[in-house]
Amino acid sequence: MSDSIIRCEHIVKKYGNFTALNDVSIDVPSGEIFGLLGPNGAGKTTTIRIINRIIKPDSGNVLFNGDQMNDDDVRRIGYLPEERGLYRKMKVGEQCIYFARLKGMSRQDAITELHKWFRKFQITSWWNRKVEELSKGMAQKIQFISTVVHKPKLLILDEPFSGFDPVNAQLIRDEILNLKNEGATIMLSTHNMESVEQLCDNIALINKSKLVVTGNTDAIRREYGFNRVAVTYKSEKETDLPESELYAQSSDDEYHGMRRKIIDVSEGAPKREVISSLNSLLEISSYEEVIPSMNDIFIKLVS
Repeated sequence: MSDSIIRCEHIVKKYGNFTALNDVSIDVPSGEIFGLLGPNGAGKTTTIRIINRIIKPDSGNVLFNGDQMNDDDVRRIGYLPEERGLYRKMKVGEQCIYFARLKGMSRQDAITELHKWFRKFQITSWWNRKVEELSKGMAQKIQFISTVVHKPKLLILDEPFSGFDPVNAQLIRDEILNLKNEGATIMLSTHNMESVEQLCDNIALINKSKLVVTGNTDAIRREYGFNRVAVTYKSEKETDLPESELYAQSSDDEYHGMRRKIIDVSEGAPKREVISSLNSLLEISSYEEVIPSMNDIFIKLVS
């Protein structure tokens, strides 16, 4: 694993008698896309606010590139909060320049970079329009641009696809991948599990203030598999399987001119015995493990 740009060590945060984070430790590898997942109220936003130094933990440390994080490090972070915040009476261009200046850019550098992004998103005609005239999706584009314009080393995006239609959501996904290819690290908090599978190299799942699982996305999908396999076989109609201690059938449907069964294999059942038993009943064309989706794993771990 590459070096961590952010390392949270044993973070605890309480609000009165309520514990928002309970001994949470996560590593965000440099140059990768890291998914921060969890149900509503799990502690994701608290984690993000601590990293951004908006609030302080009651105990624990946050390291930035291996050193204790300080206020100057925040300038190297681009943060898109879930709660959108634009000044409605300002013009769009001046609003973006203002945010860029807060991150240390000169006015001229900000204008140059912002015009590049406005052309890329095909919204140059909105430069002198007021923010209050923007649709929700358009306002989201403006905030995304304001988050990335100063070329931060770390991007923290909280529900970045909210408010977008499928076409514009894909546009943002493509830009996230482009930013990663240019060397940025992206921390992505989202309930969109399809985007997690498409984008995230590593994830951390928080539930009820505690870290449930963290690691490589594909490795977690395999680790939390449900002992489920897909078997395709040659037959014009469904073939029922007899009861077996080795497996249980969960579905059967037509599949590219053949049939496909989804089978739940019993815990600890030897693969060789399962295949041998099925082979005596079916004319098998393929036998493959079914890797669960992140959505399946999310539901399994937080239910």
